[in-house]
Amino acid sequence: QIFSYMQRSLCGHHSHQMRHLFVVIDCSRSMEDQDLKPNRLTSTLKLMEAFIDGYFDQNPISQVGIITTKNKRAEKLTDLAGNPKKHIAMLKKAVDTVCVGEPSLYNSLKLAIQTLKHMPGHTSREILIILSSLTTCDPANIYEMTKTLKSLNVRVSIIGLSAEVRVCTVLTRETGGSYHVILDESHFKELLMLHVKPPPTSSSSECSLIRMGFPQHTIGSLADQDAKPAFSMSHLDSSSGPSLGGYFCPQCHSNYTELPVECKVCGLTLVSAPHLARSFHHLFPLDAFIESPVEEHQRNGYDFCQACQGELKDKSIFTCPSCRSVFCVECDLFIHDSLHCCPSCIHSQTAS
Repeated sequence: QIFSYMQRSLCGHHSHQMRHLFVVIDCSRSMEDQDLKPNRLTSTLKLMEAFIDGYFDQNPISQVGIITTKNKRAEKLTDLAGNPKKHIAMLKKAVDTVCVGEPSLYNSLKLAIQTLKHMPGHTSREILIILSSLTTCDPANIYEMTKTLKSLNVRVSIIGLSAEVRVCTVLTRETGGSYHVILDESHFKELLMLHVKPPPTSSSSECSLIRMGFPQHTIGSLADQDAKPAFSMSHLDSSSGPSLGGYFCPQCHSNYTELPVECKVCGLTLVSAPHLARSFHHLFPLDAFIESPVEEHQRNGYDFCQACQGELKDKSIFTCPSCRSVFCVECDLFIHDSLHCCPSCIHSQTAS
């Protein structure tokens, strides 16, 4: 009963449940400019920490990797992984990075697709580039790289910190991504957060079943005669020692300290039920509520919001098309942005 199969989103659904995203951060000398305080690099890394938290909150069974580019080269800061703590720790260390030379879009994209091309076709393969420089130093024709990205269904999006660059426009247009240039730090944060929610599926997306494990956390006791410290596979990347308990892969019995994770031994994706539930609403988003004048509902005796029980004072109110419950504008935003389900519908289903 521990592991089962989960069906991937079909072409008729709205968004991907599983995403593999590489974030490319420009660390060239232009990142020392101080139009963002204290400079572009520090501001970018600080906003990236908030982005990582938001990304895994909305996409708990997805993965992120970070690439930096400077001095005509590109290197991985972190590999694709589903542990936000690891990424945030590396971002904090990157504050001391020396910004030199020019970035290389070609080398960054090439490094990213070396990993992304091996990801399953039913997942979303994405690259988000934060580009400060107005130039790029590439060893080959970047337009040929664009064709490769398109053939692999890799979506490239770019956030520019300086001004619009022609090659970025072509790159994002051909791969189905987005390209924006920031106005200030608050606009920068807003553009980053646009990439938190999963992108819509394309008509060419594959449909398949994914085998997933749902291990339960077990705690060993020193009083147990058979209790022996188990070496966690997570400790391969850390200095932690062995532990008595953890999450054991139902297929190969490897031990892990936290979820979600992909088993390093058998490749099984290990998640918990809440992780799956939190990503499920992207497949079936809540329908938009119907907006109407408040006077119309007051005549019918609706004076209070069905969620917060507050008095309906706004000019417009919102009605659930399923249960016909009415909500104020604040509750409508909370329901669609955070809750992702109508509370009145859930209550009536529970009551029945």
